[in-house]
Amino acid sequence: MRTLEILSVDEAVARIPSGSTVAIQGSGGGVGEPTAVIAAIARRFLSDGTPRDLTLLHATGLGDRDTIGTDLLAHPGLVRKDIAGHLGMAPKMARLIHENVVEGYNLPQGVISHLYTAIAGRKPGVFTKVGLGTFVDPRVEGGRVNEIAHDTMVEVIELRGAEWLFFPAFPINIAIIRGTVADTRGNIATYQEAAILEAISIAQAARACGGIVIAQVKYLTEAGTIPAQDVRIPGVFVDYVVVDPSQKQHCLTEYDPSLSGQVRIPLERLETGDLDVRTVIARRAARELLPGMVVNLGVGIPSHVAEVATETGVIDQITFTVEQGLIGGRPAGGVVFGVSHNPEAIISEDDQFTFYDGGGLDIAFLGMAEVAGNGNVNVSKVGPMLSGCGGFINITQNAPKVVFCGTFTAQGLRCSVGEGRLQIDQEGKTRKCVAEVGQITFSGEQARRNGQEVLYVTERAVFRLGENGPVLIEIAPGVDLRRDVLDLMGFVPEIVDPLPQMDVSCFLDKAPGGVAR
Repeated sequence: MRTLEILSVDEAVARIPSGSTVAIQGSGGGVGEPTAVIAAIARRFLSDGTPRDLTLLHATGLGDRDTIGTDLLAHPGLVRKDIAGHLGMAPKMARLIHENVVEGYNLPQGVISHLYTAIAGRKPGVFTKVGLGTFVDPRVEGGRVNEIAHDTMVEVIELRGAEWLFFPAFPINIAIIRGTVADTRGNIATYQEAAILEAISIAQAARACGGIVIAQVKYLTEAGTIPAQDVRIPGVFVDYVVVDPSQKQHCLTEYDPSLSGQVRIPLERLETGDLDVRTVIARRAARELLPGMVVNLGVGIPSHVAEVATETGVIDQITFTVEQGLIGGRPAGGVVFGVSHNPEAIISEDDQFTFYDGGGLDIAFLGMAEVAGNGNVNVSKVGPMLSGCGGFINITQNAPKVVFCGTFTAQGLRCSVGEGRLQIDQEGKTRKCVAEVGQITFSGEQARRNGQEVLYVTERAVFRLGENGPVLIEIAPGVDLRRDVLDLMGFVPEIVDPLPQMDVSCFLDKAPGGVAR
């Protein structure tokens, strides 16, 4: 028998014992993030040294690369272990992991989402093919991202003649979740939330393990005033409610109703970028779209595909989705990637990954930090920079067509775009086409085995995955094949003959019209 308590944030975090495994809801940019509770944990630790030695569990990256999220907890002794889907939004915590101060594990975002459900149902864990052939595979790195990480987070098993990965369940002691308004019985609605993520499954997982659930909300209302259809988190799952009147929808604004479905804005009025290499890449990538497609867009350059679709007037012919649970509308980019303007539906993150893992996507556009001669792609760890895989592995292993988008070189690349051609004014210092990637986030061999169609789109060249690796299939007008492409690659690609030019409309001031090629 449990009784709901409405506490101050400091009273609530005093219920968190040292050594606890703490599952935290949230997404990058403060979306769905219980920031007040996270900050209070840090204050308490800095004040009296407790709680300490926590294990953090979060499916998405928490933070804004600056002042919120798990960076608030980046104090030696507070966190012992971080099991994360993504770390790119928390550079301070990523640094502690890189320096072997905190044990670091990076698992696919969708796997962690489904682990919550498995733990909630007291099941042994998650059986999936997601991660085979990547750094998550225990025959590669097993999801361990530093030297002090020794736990077995994943195993290879054979089931009915096929290889699977098994991610064992483990106890969750504390769940920290968030909504917009709670009634005095603990029932929670998410009216102003731009994503609902895995609030229910995180709460259920903690309760199934005999743990406690702390819910942060912006408003408190009398019992019985939230309609039953609006209750996203029933009060029977909640132990403590914390009210934070300053809670923001995300780190950039207090509340934008177009992100939570209360208002539909004219999408064409949203700000768009200037004509540059990102626009070129997004335009070329967008030519792979066909009417009726269900699409996923990744963070960074891929998010610009939504701008192209808006500019060309074809956004209503396709359905964009984001792994955080958004369906329809126009995905946002930048630090608040993970939300959408004018969504048609907002579902839970674990349900979205069930859809993705089941082959619900027609095409996905993702970024690329490194590409190897065997077709492998790395986005998760480049040198000392640890960002993590996020939903990348779930998406790229289950979409029938994958389009990787990125500049050909990095760090200092400057180009002039216009009049139907590309001019490279200054080459980037870092080559992205390498002999071997630093970490395998996407396996070219696994993609060939799965029969996937794969493209690699840059501002100057387009490749497709062939039997032996990337095959050069297009080159930008104004670019020299030898000087600007082949001499800057760590492997020798096959080249189609004759080699076509990329469509000149990708290099014009006016956006090209139409969806398909």
